[in-house]
Amino acid sequence: MTRIKLCGLTRPEDIAAANALQPEYSGFVFAPKSRRYVSRELAAELKAQLSPGIQAVGVFVNEAPETVAGLLNAGIIEIAQLHGQEDAAYIARLRGLTARPLWQAFRVTDAESLAKAEKSPADLVLLDSGAGGTGRAFDWALLENFKRDYLLAGGLGPENAADAVERLHPYAVDVSSGIETAGKKDPEKMAAFVAAVRKNDQSGKE
Repeated sequence: MTRIKLCGLTRPEDIAAANALQPEYSGFVFAPKSRRYVSRELAAELKAQLSPGIQAVGVFVNEAPETVAGLLNAGIIEIAQLHGQEDAAYIARLRGLTARPLWQAFRVTDAESLAKAEKSPADLVLLDSGAGGTGRAFDWALLENFKRDYLLAGGLGPENAADAVERLHPYAVDVSSGIETAGKKDPEKMAAFVAAVRKNDQSGKE
């Protein structure tokens, strides 16, 4: 089964929509430059409203390891997703501060970028088309020989989610801008995205 991450939730109504759909993961963005940025305080409030069955993922860009570990160890998030220039030494330092899972994002531009992703010491890698939240897809043909589990991001939406799952069989799909209208999460698009992924999963079992 393909897991689903609905990322960039910022409002109580976003949480309510997610709770109704029960994706495996929800994402809170802690990068101050992002328009989807949430503070620690707001994230804690949103997390308290989140269904216990949905794991909260914190998205960070070159954040101090102590800050990331603090959010993980406080239970505000269960997983950290690293979207900056964090390297193996950074991940090792963060592992010394927390036992929680760590994901690392990579911008896919060519075979070399995928080779770096394959060698990542993170628990899971996320493959994206840009710095994150760009809404653009990369060339999926590059993934034909990729050897490890990954989250697929970049340019996904209700209209192409089923095709992505059918073609690539990723561990999970990650969507943010593809489920928004006028810069805000759209419950109808969120529902359509989840339905497209799960319908494909069901047809694959038949």
